[in-house]
Order: sequence, then structure tokens, then C-alpha cells
Amino acid sequence: MATKQVEVGVFIPIGNNGWLLSTNAPQYKPSFAMNKAVVQKAEKYGFDFALSMIKLRGFGGKTEFWDYNLESFTLMAGLAAVTSKIKLYASTAILTLPPAIAARMATTIDSIAPGRFGLNIVTGWQPAEYEQMSLWPGPAYFGYRYEYATEYVQVMKDLWSKGQSDFKGKHFTMNDCKMLPKPSKPISIVAAGQSPSGMKFAAEHCDYNFAAGSGHNTPKAFAERNLELVEAAKVSGRDVGAMVLFMVIADETDEAAWAKWELYKSGLDQDAVSWMRDQGGKDTKAAASSTIVRHKGEEGAVNFNAGTLIGSFESVAKMLDEVAAEPIKGIMMTFDNFEAGVENFGTRIQPLMKSRAEAHAGQNGT
Repeated sequence: MATKQVEVGVFIPIGNNGWLLSTNAPQYKPSFAMNKAVVQKAEKYGFDFALSMIKLRGFGGKTEFWDYNLESFTLMAGLAAVTSKIKLYASTAILTLPPAIAARMATTIDSIAPGRFGLNIVTGWQPAEYEQMSLWPGPAYFGYRYEYATEYVQVMKDLWSKGQSDFKGKHFTMNDCKMLPKPSKPISIVAAGQSPSGMKFAAEHCDYNFAAGSGHNTPKAFAERNLELVEAAKVSGRDVGAMVLFMVIADETDEAAWAKWELYKSGLDQDAVSWMRDQGGKDTKAAASSTIVRHKGEEGAVNFNAGTLIGSFESVAKMLDEVAAEPIKGIMMTFDNFEAGVENFGTRIQPLMKSRAEAHAGQNGT
């Protein structure tokens, strides 16, 4: 029986220091040059997609974590012009951009990279990002944000498919709203909600749901939650699947990789983590499975309690194959050092993965 080929992508470093809240992790500011280097290298090694988040306020602390951030749409437009194959996802903070404007921006990037652009829907979990601009609707928003997102997506889909929208909803009213040209192909929609309402939204309105792994070297820890998405997709009757997020920390040996992880943990930026937990605590009714609650965890706060795969190139390849064996659409990765991490994935990890055999063969022209 043929081995399932799983998509892989990179969650690019649009904010300073990537995803490690540590004084001992690589310290860097985001730039177009850095992200161009990462994404072009990812394209070279057959990565299927790159996604950039949108973050409007950082966590501070000694590392000034995420105090420096680029803007997602404009970054991806630039990357669209310097790539040729890889799919590119921007993120829209739906409280800041009207859906008709986001739809037009997406269509513009599609004209730069036809068929290669997708959009990640960010409902927002950190009130301070929006309060600083007087855009936060108040704590009640936590209860209706997916209703808001549903209307937002419907307006965009109307405009992309018909070039016009007369949508009338609770949160958005379109009056013969026009948008031409239409995109060359349907724009893929992504969401990241892990609560029951978030998964329902993804199953009914999106193409992918980004789900985070958990623990250290527990590649299947997400599997039970993923089955909830699978079941929700069956109910909606749509082709929706998970893209599972992991941080990869790899080296020549297991011991060397674990030494890096221990070093990063020992430099935990406590002030930045405290800010994150305070913001995460604003939603007092958050489901235990939600992204907000996961961010507040104690064990692996140094990288948001996301799933972490730590070990030699061979060990990481085996764990990624375990992830790929689950009913998912793909894997999205972050790295402690992005340029080196993508290079090592392409040359040292991917060639050992059964689930990426076709991609590796294509990379080498065989």
C-alpha cells in the first residue's frame, strides 16, 4: 500500500525571536530579508506552504517578545513576488480589517501569485492588541467571536465567487458591495480554533484547521482532539482537515538537541510569560481545549506549550512520520533557528521521512 504523502509548511518568523520566550534562544528582529531567505529555502526543499501570523502587540519582558512584528498581508505580497511554487497564507485580524477590504487584498496577492494564496482567520484572544486602538468590543466578544467570523468569511466568499455581496447579518451589512476582479482560483481559508465552537467554525467554513501538538516527543498527543475535527467535518460534509503545529529542535544527536531545549528552558522570560498568561486569563469561560488555556500552561511556556519534537535528525523524522500517519492534511513547523532549521529539514530530516518520499524525490529530480 502506498504511503500517504503529507503536506508540510513553515510558520514563518514575522515576530522577533520566533516562538521561544527565552533569553537563551536566538535573538533577532523580523525583516523581509529574513523571511524571504526562509521561504525561498522552504520552496527549494519542497515545502508546500508558508504561513505568517498577525500580532499587534507583544509581551515585553527582557526579550521584548513580539514587540517587533511585521504586517502579514504586505509581507506575503512581497514573498509572493519572489517565489513561484509554495503556497502563502496571510492572517487577517478580523477586528481590524473589514471583510471586503481583506477580500480585495487577498485577490490582489492572488494576482501576484495565482492560485497560491490563502487566508488565516484570526478572531483574537489578547484584548490588549485591540484595546490600544479602541477596537476591542469587550469581554462579551469571546462568546460571539465565531459568529462574527462566520459572517466575515461569508462576505469574503460572496465577493470572491460573485464579485458582489448584499449580505445582511448581525455584524456586517453589505449594500451592493462590489469587488472585481475575482481571484483566479478559490482562496483557501484556515482557522486555528481548538475549542468546540472553534472546531465547528472550521468544519463549516474553512479548508484547514491549524491544531497544536502538545508535550515533548509525544507526536500523537493531538490525535484525540483531531478526531473531534474529523467528526465535525463529517457532520458538515466538507473536506476539512488539520494542519498540526510542532516546534522542531533537531541536531546530530538526541543529546545535543535536548541540551539546546534545556538551555532554552533555563532562560525563560518570566515577565513575557506573565503578560501572556494575564491576557489569556481574560476569557474566563474559555474551554479547556482552547488555544488560550494551552498558552497559560506551566510545563512548556518557553514555546507556548506547543508540541515540541526534540532529537536527532533521524529521531525527528520518525516522529514526524508518526504525526503524518494520523488523519490530517499536513504539518506546520517552527524552528529554534529558522534558516538552519529549514535547511536541516530539507537535507537531513525529509530524506528519512516515508511520508515525504515523493516530495524528496521531486526535490532531487528523480
